[in-house]
Amino acid sequence: MLDLTPKEIKERKAITINPSKTCQPVGAMYAALGVHGCMPHSHGSQGCCSYHRTVLARHFKEPAIATTSAFSEGACVFGGGSNIKTAVKNIFDIYDPEIIAVHTTCLSETIGDDLKGFIGDMTIPEGKYVLHANTPSYVGSHITGFSNMVTGFIKGLSKTTGVKNGKMCVIPGFVNPGDMREMKRLLKLMGVDFTMLPDTTGVLDSPMTGKYQMYPKGGTKIQDIIELGDAEKTLAIGSFASEAGASTLEKQFKIPYKTLRMPIGIGSTDDYIMELSKFSKQEVPYEIEEERGQLVDIMVDSHPYYDKKKVALYGDPDTLISLTKFVLELGMIPKYVITGTPGAAFEKEVNALFEEFGVEDCTVKQDSDLFLLHQLIKNEPVDLLMGGTHGKYIARAEDIPLVRVGFPVIDRYVHSLMPVTGYRGAMRLLELMLGALMDRQDRDVKEEDFELVM
Repeated sequence: MLDLTPKEIKERKAITINPSKTCQPVGAMYAALGVHGCMPHSHGSQGCCSYHRTVLARHFKEPAIATTSAFSEGACVFGGGSNIKTAVKNIFDIYDPEIIAVHTTCLSETIGDDLKGFIGDMTIPEGKYVLHANTPSYVGSHITGFSNMVTGFIKGLSKTTGVKNGKMCVIPGFVNPGDMREMKRLLKLMGVDFTMLPDTTGVLDSPMTGKYQMYPKGGTKIQDIIELGDAEKTLAIGSFASEAGASTLEKQFKIPYKTLRMPIGIGSTDDYIMELSKFSKQEVPYEIEEERGQLVDIMVDSHPYYDKKKVALYGDPDTLISLTKFVLELGMIPKYVITGTPGAAFEKEVNALFEEFGVEDCTVKQDSDLFLLHQLIKNEPVDLLMGGTHGKYIARAEDIPLVRVGFPVIDRYVHSLMPVTGYRGAMRLLELMLGALMDRQDRDVKEEDFELVM
């Protein structure tokens, strides 16, 4: 056991051990898969593309299609212009996508490839599109890459006719298809006409039909992205993943936007519903009120099992901010909150939540890793871990129950189809948390205590 307090643990700047993130192209590829008929294209080596596809396929348990410029030694020296021009021609000839979304890798960014110039020199088939986003892996994280690719779609496609279409643009953030479905369900119940960008429902949660479909029915339609320039308002879910795209729409087309926390738990979902009601000018239907009441009822009934329990949270910043608020709403103590994505705004917002709910001696770190989290837990243990699969090694070593939530979850099934957003999602999340805590409690009951109960 380490005899160090959190303040005494030295910052490691030269090395990251077990990062709580992955690289930009993973997020860019995921965003591109959320556009109908889109082929994500990795401008770099075959190994990079293979890794990024593998990460997504292991999390979603679905094929993550993508192509690559297949850099060789020659491309490293002379640039990848020839590679991408040949690749784009072959992709349209062989795979016939409606659009190719190009993202860069470390290699193409380091040698300074001019993607905008390369694309401008291409002969693109009529009615087809090619756009790009710069996503160097040595900057930011997969959340940054997701944000950059969403911005790339807006810059490359969106236009305005000068006449508003009455729609809301919703940028859902880096969430599972199940969460996008739940957000869309609430949008429809609130009578909001919207376009969600990206939308991976019907793509990375598509049903088994017995026949492989390279471009499933889901995804945001290209025409809808083009028409985003006429939207009334943009709703950015999560500042890290979604605000850049919303800001781009504001700058280019003067479309106002509102940034909300991811709708996880009571307060953040309330904010989401109220914003939709304000836009549609409709009252909240009883169906939604009923779901909220059910959640509150479950929280009250199960309160003795989670009250004052200490929890360690790790993962993506937008998810963590809302998860932190939810566990605080429950009366739990978010002892450690760790993200691998850089951004001082994360620490500021989480610390503000600590202050709002009156909790002390809690630690929040951005641009950090799971090695630090393990050190902190060794100094002062927690009752529950919440985050992606890679935290299981801490859970195993310290004998702490783990609730898998966020990205990536590679050793479980069904999770990507089930929401954690909205009141329904909070009920599911609370069920998982209570199950983990109560299983641990049952296991710790002594045999003589069990006999007394019987």
